[in-house]
Amino acid sequence: MEQNQTGSKSYLISIVLVAVLGGLLFGYDTAVISGAEKGLQAFFMEAGDFAYSDAWHGFTSASALIGCIIGSALSGFLATNLGRKRSLIVAGLLFFISALGSMRPEFLFFEYGKPTFSLLIVFNIYRVIGGIGVGLASAICPMYIGEIAPSNIRGMLVSWNQFAIIFGQLVVYFVNFFILGDHIQPLVEEMGRGLAAINPAAQWTVTTGWRYMFGSEAVPAGLFALLICFVPETPRYLVSVGQNEKALGVLAKINGAQKAQEILQDIKDTMTVKTERLMTYGFMCIFIGIMLSVFQQAVGINAVLYYAPRIFGDMGMENPMVVTVFMGVINILFTLVAIFTVERLGRKPLLIWGSIGMAIGAFGVAFTFGHEGLEMVTAISIMVYSASFMFSWGPICWVLIAEIFPNTIRGAAVAIAVAFQWIFNFIVSSTFVPMFNMHLTEGDDFGHWFTYGLYGMICVVAALFVWKLVPETKGKTLEDMTKLWKKS
Repeated sequence: MEQNQTGSKSYLISIVLVAVLGGLLFGYDTAVISGAEKGLQAFFMEAGDFAYSDAWHGFTSASALIGCIIGSALSGFLATNLGRKRSLIVAGLLFFISALGSMRPEFLFFEYGKPTFSLLIVFNIYRVIGGIGVGLASAICPMYIGEIAPSNIRGMLVSWNQFAIIFGQLVVYFVNFFILGDHIQPLVEEMGRGLAAINPAAQWTVTTGWRYMFGSEAVPAGLFALLICFVPETPRYLVSVGQNEKALGVLAKINGAQKAQEILQDIKDTMTVKTERLMTYGFMCIFIGIMLSVFQQAVGINAVLYYAPRIFGDMGMENPMVVTVFMGVINILFTLVAIFTVERLGRKPLLIWGSIGMAIGAFGVAFTFGHEGLEMVTAISIMVYSASFMFSWGPICWVLIAEIFPNTIRGAAVAIAVAFQWIFNFIVSSTFVPMFNMHLTEGDDFGHWFTYGLYGMICVVAALFVWKLVPETKGKTLEDMTKLWKKS
């Protein structure tokens, strides 16, 4: 009887744990390329029918992000028409198909182990399929948790989705490390039409290692697709399709019978709230939301997350995967800093200090990369750069995007902002390798310092943008945000 009046915390926690698996897969899928990309590059550079250039490798490493743009664009439509739960099942199945297809793109149609241009296209299609799953999960997992959680702990529970994303990246760093084992990453030298000279000791990594790395995602993806079948649909969606009794049942299990009746009435009232045109609150409201997403990606963080082993390897480190795993642990710890301080310190201070920290780290990499004797300074600079992002732009951007838009335009505005986020994620990720390898004269390090110098400058601009234009939302209700934008 007591549980019926107070709700079951264990029931709520079990639901949220299943939902954040979607966030974990989000992180896993976007970071799995970090350990696989060198072996993948060496594999396709042995193709005889086309030249696998840096530009092709940049596109292939980032092709999943095309799917992310598609998935995020479709998320609102699917969440409304299929429901939150079934949309997440679709995302889980897409993750699973992508993992197996990326591991063995030759399935049914191609000779195993023979790299060709057609095989590259098929591989990228499988990665795009996984990206669609990521795009769906990135939008719908926070939505699902937000709609299922009690209002007094909603912010904290939604924040754990960001933790799950970073944890997923850490998990895949460990998985890639153990898959690689005693094998080494290939040292590739281009010869003519993209053909490659590969050190013989790295052949296992070239033929097999990268396949296991992509295929490993099938385990958490299959688990997620299965477990999500056993969680309830969100009360808000159930009310929207007229299933009030089911909604009341879910609310009662989580909040208790009496509180459930009150929440159900609030949900019914919310469903009648009118919507307004996107520009009702002015251009700046939408512009600031979009630019938060743009800066989150333009500061260049995913160039570090996706290519960390390559960067540490180019610095001459014997086992770059060990350093990558260590960086993943630091990322986890600094994400926790954000979760536990955002309500006390506020959004703007964390973003500004994070931008400054990232700028220091980026400039540190730009000025020290490739200089003999300064390898440790470079490594520390990369750690500072990554850690500064994790307590600022990583989680806080998502918090602000959820808060900054008035109720009546939030759905459309968030969709636009998230789409810009994935578009700039793709731009940064696909341009990193060509920029990093640029040379003004043979053998110089122009690309190294230019790339990180550019990211450092963008971090400075991001700090100024937040200081001058972004409103502080700490302690404000969503109704306060409506008043704020009407005044401005």
